[in-house]
Amino acid sequence: MRLRVEFTTEPFDLDEAPAHAVVAREVVEAAELDAVDVGPFGNTAEGGADQVLTAVDALLRRSLEAGATRISLQVNVVGEGAEAEGER
Repeated sequence: MRLRVEFTTEPFDLDEAPAHAVVAREVVEAAELDAVDVGPFGNTAEGGADQVLTAVDALLRRSLEAGATRISLQVNVVGEGAEAEGER
């Protein structure tokens, strides 16, 4: 199964990336994921279920330790599994 995770961390700082945002990006960039896309208002990454779930665990723990007060995330099944469930 392949998963896509989309996430943001808060509080926002438009002048400079806060430590929690930097840590979150480092986690997904270091994980064995494909299609990693980081941006100022949201980030996405795709990969196998085990890799994505391991990265999400690390992302939550390390971002909170680095000062995040809110982490919004969404995880979707992509590919064949998503089509079987009627999601495209």
